[in-house]
Amino acid sequence: MSTTPNVPYRLEFSVEVPGTPEQVWQAIATAKGMSAWFLPTEMEEREGGSLHFTMGPEMGSDGQVTGWDPPRRIVYEEDWAALMGKDPDALSPLTSEFLVEAQSGGTCVVRVTSSGFGTGAAWESEFWDEMGANWMPFFDNLRLYLSHFPGQEATQLEVTASHPGDAEVLWSTLHDALGLGDEGATVEVRGVTGTVERVGERQTLVRLTAPVPGMLSVFAYSVGDGKATAGVRAYLFSADAADYVRREEPAWRAWLQGLSVPA
Repeated sequence: MSTTPNVPYRLEFSVEVPGTPEQVWQAIATAKGMSAWFLPTEMEEREGGSLHFTMGPEMGSDGQVTGWDPPRRIVYEEDWAALMGKDPDALSPLTSEFLVEAQSGGTCVVRVTSSGFGTGAAWESEFWDEMGANWMPFFDNLRLYLSHFPGQEATQLEVTASHPGDAEVLWSTLHDALGLGDEGATVEVRGVTGTVERVGERQTLVRLTAPVPGMLSVFAYSVGDGKATAGVRAYLFSADAADYVRREEPAWRAWLQGLSVPA
């Protein structure tokens, strides 16, 4: 059987965000901007520049900027095969394109397209089915970043802990333990005060106001084999954010690991 990639996969969506095209470009096409709502990012900000997204300890995705037209269009390719631990000849690169269109009233629409070619294997269609669900919540972060923290540099805190059992049960436990309410609710989460901005599927996004301003994403997902992972990812925007992360990351880790999840 040939493993030549010829099965097309595609994900397309658009999101309206506040800001000028230049502000949106800073957020989607610079390392500082991407790191403030997505994953820690290293990028040579030019066509042909290298790109690296950090996805956790010892995990990441490498790529290259292939289209660069500020402040309108950026395209980059990631090594999909390396990311998934597959034969390099079996998969094309994973291509993502962002188009920025100014709207009247001080907003922009960002049109996002991701595409790639595979062999039609079952895991590939599963990857694409999950990709939208995994990626779209980050664009709520983008909207919140551009609404409240445009141009600012983030310090990230990210902690996860796995538990045996079902992701829904884990999410329900995590949600209740943190007292996360509906959209618009004021919450206090382990000493941090904020407002619930977005409630998604097994995911809540909180805008933090004190003691450090920022964004907090709380989530749970299935990892298979009867296990699920609970996590928090914060983007903090203040001079003392690094000290806060050093102090609070171990405490968050211990708290997540100590969650009492019903069997």
